[in-house]
Amino acid sequence: MSSFLSFICAVFIAAFLVMRGDRELMAELSEKYIQPLHRAMAQTLSSAGFSVAELLIAIGVVALLWFTIKTVSRFLLEPGRIRTLWRYAMTLLAAFLLIYAGFCALWGIYYYGDDFMSKSGLDYGEVSTEELTTVTRYFAGLANQYSRATPRDENGLCRSDRDAILRRSPEVYDNIVKEFPCLDGPRVAAKGVFCSKVMSLLDFTGFFFPFTGEANVNTDSPEAFFASTVAHELAHQRGVAKEQEANFCAVLASFEYGDSDYCYSAALMGYVHLSNALYSADREAWQQIRDSLDREVMADLQYNSEYWAKYDTKVKDISNTVYEDFLESYGQELGLRSYGACVDLLVNRYYDTAVLALSAADSYSREP
Repeated sequence: MSSFLSFICAVFIAAFLVMRGDRELMAELSEKYIQPLHRAMAQTLSSAGFSVAELLIAIGVVALLWFTIKTVSRFLLEPGRIRTLWRYAMTLLAAFLLIYAGFCALWGIYYYGDDFMSKSGLDYGEVSTEELTTVTRYFAGLANQYSRATPRDENGLCRSDRDAILRRSPEVYDNIVKEFPCLDGPRVAAKGVFCSKVMSLLDFTGFFFPFTGEANVNTDSPEAFFASTVAHELAHQRGVAKEQEANFCAVLASFEYGDSDYCYSAALMGYVHLSNALYSADREAWQQIRDSLDREVMADLQYNSEYWAKYDTKVKDISNTVYEDFLESYGQELGLRSYGACVDLLVNRYYDTAVLALSAADSYSREP
């Protein structure tokens, strides 16, 4: 049975690898079948007060441990050791191929159809250092502005209500859908993960689970970036597969939504990506803009760095390597570095707005 299942799954995977170059076919499968399926699954499971994805993963881990222990017991106590090992290996192979085939069908198709750039018509052109500097300064100002409306603890750190952010999450994309109908999707909440510390150990702030259509988020990571993470995973739920595009959509949707928690988090997410790029392009401009950040914003950035430094382990390195290989297997040649590619989108989208806002601010500051 395991051999037959492995063969069927291998044939399906091979067929997917052959057909994935047909963009029109992948786009049709995505829009007519996969996205409606994810929408139906997400809406069906939205009433569950927990992440069904997390439950399925936990069941899978327990099943793997049980099967391994059972195999070791048979290997030590029963005859036919070669057959026992063969059966164990073939069962694991069948399970792996079945899961991978599912990912190809329910997630991989998104990568090879029409991406967000194709559907939205936005410009993805190169940007100059001057443009990058202008938009980075603008996002630093937004971070300062929205930071003042953010709840904080006695140490000045952001302490937004995660539960409230999750409750409001079905509304985040409502306004941006008017401009970009391609971002329409199930109006359901993202779900917090119970084992969030394990996610932090693996260096994950969230994940979209294509087998249930759920957007899942780490509820232990720093609050300042929590709302933008929610918006990011909801972008995946709406069929935005590429990480750099999901980051951009998260910023865009959060600002259009207008909620102070989402706006502050989006401003921070955008600033981090932009400033990282500016650091390499113009160190002096980067320093001047960083010095303009309010103390509270700096505190949130520092806490974020300190939090993830606690999980800077070999497990994190392995997790990043595996995930980078996964991204590259679906055509994202930049791997984890593709997270920085949203900079071009941000600059092209917000440059004109940034010029007007900064000019108005400079004029106001020069008034007697």
